[in-house]
Amino acid sequence: MDADEILLDVEDRMEKAVAVLKTALAGIRTGRASPGLVDSLRVDCYGQPTPIKQIASVAAPEPTQLVIRPYDPNLLKEIEKAIIASDLGLNPQNDGKILRLVIPPLSTEMRRKLVTRIKELAEEAKISIRNIRRDGNKAADQGEKDKLFGEDECDRIKEEIQKLTKKYEDIINELAKKREAEVMET
Repeated sequence: MDADEILLDVEDRMEKAVAVLKTALAGIRTGRASPGLVDSLRVDCYGQPTPIKQIASVAAPEPTQLVIRPYDPNLLKEIEKAIIASDLGLNPQNDGKILRLVIPPLSTEMRRKLVTRIKELAEEAKISIRNIRRDGNKAADQGEKDKLFGEDECDRIKEEIQKLTKKYEDIINELAKKREAEVMET
């Protein structure tokens, strides 16, 4: 692997780690209804766990309500079971055609738990970024050892990897801070 390939690989993997964090943060409940709240939900659909987005439309017609409209009305009961079994703490209201989820206001204690979870997710993402940095540094050392480039080039690659690490850790901190603020606002 040459220097550019190492840096591109590191940056690509760090982008993916941030994308995973964004997806996880979207599933964290705030006081407002958001279709992202049920994105991670899997429904037993014809014997296969299927993401809810593939079998139903999810909309937030009001700030405190989600409406789930299955493409196949026969899946209504399965979707309802999946929501009840999930850790969302929501009770779906089934009218035979759609499911309504009323998002209750969050208690202060629940908000604190969610902030703690956000911090855990951010820390997991940072650990992932640091592991990617370690892999990049190993690849740079291996490239120097294999005489693909010299010591100066190896040091430059490691310096670039460190800059990328700092950049993506800052992005993670910013995402977590923003989501914490959304959770804590009343």
